[in-house]
Amino acid sequence: MAAVTPDNIDWSAKLSAMRRLDMLERDAVHGVARKLAGTLPPGAVVVDAGCGTGGMSVALASVLRENGGGRLVLVDASDALLAVAREAATAAGGDTVSVSTVVADLADDSSVARIPRADLVWASAMVHHLPDQQAGVTTLARLLAPGGLLALAEGGTGQTFVPWDLGLGRPGLEARLNAARDAWFGELRANIEGGVAMPYGWTTALVRAGLEEATAFSYLVEHPAPLGESTRRYVVERFTWLAETVGDRVDPSDRETLTALLDPEGPHYVGARDDVFVLYARTVHTARRPS
Repeated sequence: MAAVTPDNIDWSAKLSAMRRLDMLERDAVHGVARKLAGTLPPGAVVVDAGCGTGGMSVALASVLRENGGGRLVLVDASDALLAVAREAATAAGGDTVSVSTVVADLADDSSVARIPRADLVWASAMVHHLPDQQAGVTTLARLLAPGGLLALAEGGTGQTFVPWDLGLGRPGLEARLNAARDAWFGELRANIEGGVAMPYGWTTALVRAGLEEATAFSYLVEHPAPLGESTRRYVVERFTWLAETVGDRVDPSDRETLTALLDPEGPHYVGARDDVFVLYARTVHTARRPS
């Protein structure tokens, strides 16, 4: 089954890059999983909605195992991504954690009937790809058992990788690239068929979905220079994606700088610099279904 979302992004084609991101965030999301699921009783049901390649699935399975066991349900629109996530989560959960999958597009409200009610629902960077984000949050809220917690990982800070002054082009390239990326995403959302604006924040969306105790926290992903090979590859992939995405939203001099950064034979190749790092924060918005 293809994993093309309503915004026409084919996520199954990004499998390798998504696995690298999972490894990049591994330690950070394990901390988040313990914060969200560490007090769940044995036998608890957890849903990872839009699980991708299973970075958080592994963390949740590990915590359920530590808690004495439970059930983990992985939901995604792609068979290919679900297969990768299930294999990884099953290994992490061991014999005490039951891992199952549901192929579903959460833009389709009818998918709710095929997903069990959960003590915790996790959805990371998924809802903002749906045509109607508020409807998506409301759908996720319906998956909760009484007293269950919904956690949406949405927003945070832009990813940063390079110094402000690169020694070529104008200083501040990354800030301009991130601004251009935001403009691209705004256009992408504007062109989603049936798209509905959500002119308020995620905690407000949680309350409008009928949930209580809405709040948020953020977690940091940090890999200081010098980076290992796998993390360098992620940085190169990220700059390659930015170059393909921002196009003429940045001026010609910035496009020339990007070309130089992505030239493996050049002196400024981002994959060979010893001053490249990874730093960003992600925000998790939570609320609970009334008991």
